Amino acid sequence: MQLDRLFYLEVSAIAAQESRINGEIRAPKVRLIGVDGSQLGIYGNADAQRIAEDQNLDLVEIAPNAEPPVCRIMDYGKFKYDQAVKAKKARKKQTKIEVKEMKFRPKIDVGDYETKKGHVLRFLNKGNKVKITIMFRGREMAHPEQGLSILERLADDLKDLAVVESQPKMEGRNMHMLVAPLPKDAKKKSESTDTDKGEKDNA
Repeated sequence: MQLDRLFYLEVSAIAAQESRINGEIRAPKVRLIGVDGSQLGIYGNADAQRIAEDQNLDLVEIAPNAEPPVCRIMDYGKFKYDQAVKAKKARKKQTKIEVKEMKFRPKIDVGDYETKKGHVLRFLNKGNKVKITIMFRGREMAHPEQGLSILERLADDLKDLAVVESQPKMEGRNMHMLVAPLPKDAKKKSESTDTDKGEKDNA
């Protein structure tokens, strides 16, 4: 029913804003919903408040723009507390994604490249995005293809763990590329493909 949908939408909304309760409700008549979610019908304001008071509960206006307004009987203080606890837990579960940076030189040697690639892998495994920066100096600016070659090589080395979120781009004396961790399901698919390939090679 449309009223049921309205009820669930409005009940979730009152967690984020203050609703009129008890004596603050001014409508002469209200559509009343019981503490168990049952629809009790249309009551005069005073009668609805008396029913809530008899249960030591609150009358809460959850759909003020309905005709007549929809009110529910509930323990409003407990409801607000429970919503605050849920919101706090949700914030704790949210993963904070940081953007780390790793700097390369266009003429980097193999050892330094592998070391820096290891740092990038560590950042990605922690769920962070990584901004890869190629720093050019002096005459190196005349050969941007050297920096591009390093970025393309790195992107290929990381293809099973990361996706290029921002393609290589020159900004002043630097060239940048942004890589981000692959979604978990995409990473699993990649690992499965590698396993299948290994089994075929051994066959």
